[in-house]
This record gives sequence, C-alpha cells and structure tokens, in this order.
Amino acid sequence: MPQHVPNTPVCRDCDGFPVVAITTGTRNSDGSRATLRITCRACRGTGCTVRRSALVRAGR
Repeated sequence: MPQHVPNTPVCRDCDGFPVVAITTGTRNSDGSRATLRITCRACRGTGCTVRRSALVRAGR
C-alpha cells in the first residue's frame, strides 16, 4: 500500500493506486502473459489530486 503524506489529497477515482496491469488473456512467445499498463485519467498517474478552492459568493 502506498505511503502518503497526511496533507496530500488522494485521488478519489483511483484511491491512490494510479497504475494497474491488466492481462489480455494472450501469452507471449516465452509463455508469460501479455499485460497492459493503464494509468488513472483523473490524476494522470500521480495518485494525488490538487485541491481546488471553492468559489464563495459574499454578500446577498
């Protein structure tokens, strides 16, 4: 499990696991499985997101 700094916001889409390996079901010539590496689109493979400040309307 990845270690995070307490103040670093974790990506809510990948929950801190930004890269996964998916098997395609086929095998390579040496007998190993063919895999694809997929990265999280939301955080672009970093595992954390930048907090965006909310727009606050003051007054009436």
